[in-house]
Amino acid sequence: MFGIGLGVGAVISQASRMMGVKPAGDLRKPVPPGTEYVGVRELGEQMARPGGFTSEDLVTYLQARIRKLDPALSTIIELNPQALEIARELDRERMSGKVRGPLHGIPVLLKDTIETGDTQQTSAGAFGLTGTAARKDGFIVERLREQGAVILGKTNLTELAGFRGGPDGWSSRGGQTRNPYHADAPVGGSSSGSAAAVAAGLAPLAVGTETSGSIIVPAALNGVVGFKPSVGVLSRSGIIPASHRQDTPGPMARSVFDAALMLNAMSGSDPDDSANIDAPKGIDYTALLKPGALHGKRIGYPATFCAKGESLSVDNSPQFAQALEVLRAQGATVVPVNMRLADASRYGELLFADVKDELNDYLAKRQGLPVKSVPQLIAFNDARDGAATEHQPVLKQIEASTLTPEEREPLWDALIQEFRGTLDELIDEQNLDAVVSDFETNSYFAVAAAGYPGVSVPSGKNDDGEPTSAYFFGARWSEPTLLAVAHGYEQAAKVGIKPVL
Repeated sequence: MFGIGLGVGAVISQASRMMGVKPAGDLRKPVPPGTEYVGVRELGEQMARPGGFTSEDLVTYLQARIRKLDPALSTIIELNPQALEIARELDRERMSGKVRGPLHGIPVLLKDTIETGDTQQTSAGAFGLTGTAARKDGFIVERLREQGAVILGKTNLTELAGFRGGPDGWSSRGGQTRNPYHADAPVGGSSSGSAAAVAAGLAPLAVGTETSGSIIVPAALNGVVGFKPSVGVLSRSGIIPASHRQDTPGPMARSVFDAALMLNAMSGSDPDDSANIDAPKGIDYTALLKPGALHGKRIGYPATFCAKGESLSVDNSPQFAQALEVLRAQGATVVPVNMRLADASRYGELLFADVKDELNDYLAKRQGLPVKSVPQLIAFNDARDGAATEHQPVLKQIEASTLTPEEREPLWDALIQEFRGTLDELIDEQNLDAVVSDFETNSYFAVAAAGYPGVSVPSGKNDDGEPTSAYFFGARWSEPTLLAVAHGYEQAAKVGIKPVL
């Protein structure tokens, strides 16, 4: 079972370690309860401390927690069988004096649209995309590994990142992701598993991806920090695509600081992603996360917001009204604004046509999958799940798209410039550092369409005990300032919510 040449003592020691039990004579401390909600900086300090727990200990602890809790949550679609081996090697590096960075030995979950060149599948939750594993790591996964992160596993999601058609958080491979705060509460999509896993303390960090709201929405609904950077800040190479005009990965964490650490780790120059070429490089996104970051900042907020189809004043949202008070108390000037709405009438038509071309191209290049095109995927799903009931309406709409790339290009250019204009006018005319809105304004859609950055930060709970959030957004490439504003709010608000599991 354990191989030839191991003595009895070594067998007991190895078996104990595999089970998460400390063998006799091991002076390291066990991972204490509550560690699942500790931040990255403190985890690193614990691993650096003589007698502290190791990365292997932490991975073992989280794996046990996942096996205990995740059957009821369905946040994780697959665990990485190499995680413990990777953690041990990183522990050996630490013991020898080599520490790669703040994420050295820190477990990270990846959305199941992000390729890993190991034994794990990259399937977007779809059985039609299972088969031979991807040939190599996606660019951001390479960067995470270089920085010493331990890839713990892949997270569940809305199948095909929402482009099959089905409930938020459901995939055929992973089942229905549940909100850790309440099983019947909305979980959001499509990075549902990434958000819910971090909220449930199954990993300190996760990576999501967004085309339009897929990081921001589940982060808000599950009470975690979700950061969607400007399109191009992070490479999309090695990620199942929807639209190169809109797609971006982004960090999901329990604090703005940890999200900024992840942004640092994943950033880099990727010549294979044209949007990444012009993005700012070499930025430390934690540099401005300091006390007093809100002092003197001008932050806009919508005078009214739309909730459940009604236009309401901020007084009707106690959590948002309280968020504005926190900002004022920290020395920020909050300015009521009115956002001009851009014409989004053709957005869906353009997006579906992009998805058709880009998903077809991706499937044609992936080796060892049972399907090679969108029509084959539709047929595969019908054969597997039955054709009598409609179970993939969005995917069929995508296949029915007829706009050619030549027809789409000027329409997309006009639409993106229109959305950017609405945000740039607002920010420039009022001389704003950022804008904050209630999650239910749906302003994240305009920000995504423009390709601009946004961050969701927990702001408390509503009367049903479900998380609420403040959503901050800003101009293109304004990530350092936006993170500083969000961090300043988070530190002053001291919300610190977590579910009772």
